[in-house]
Amino acid sequence: MDQSKEKFAQLQELIDSHKGQKGALMPVLQGAQGIFGCVSEDVQKFIAEGLGVTLSEVYGVATFYAQFSLHPKGEYLISVCLGTACYVKGSQSVLDKLSEVLEIPVGGTTPDGKFTLEATRCLGACGLAPVMMINGEVYGRLTPDAVPGIIAKYKAKD
Repeated sequence: MDQSKEKFAQLQELIDSHKGQKGALMPVLQGAQGIFGCVSEDVQKFIAEGLGVTLSEVYGVATFYAQFSLHPKGEYLISVCLGTACYVKGSQSVLDKLSEVLEIPVGGTTPDGKFTLEATRCLGACGLAPVMMINGEVYGRLTPDAVPGIIAKYKAKD
């Protein structure tokens, strides 16, 4: 509980430093994302009250920009490219296999908070299609058969 109080105190300082400035909502949301790892409903309410804006305005900005997450992300963020080159070469089947192995839907986080699975449009590695990235580490020329071994490597890091 003390950690939560400390985080909200940090957020209050951030809000105070931007209050009254035009366009304050974006830097406050970015700061909140950094402090909490997401902009959950309670964080959004706190920001709305602190900046004197409506909750719907905060929610609208938080859901419009992909940089913001409404829920905490896992320790390992898995992004699977569904851009044209990757999709044509089978990235959907890789994504489906990840969902099966992790037992979570796309956009979900495992109950232990270890993995979050996301679909993205392009990771900029089309020559390695299909591609996924785990916390910045790129895996290319993937097949669904490779997925269990890759995930096992991260599970073993405990």
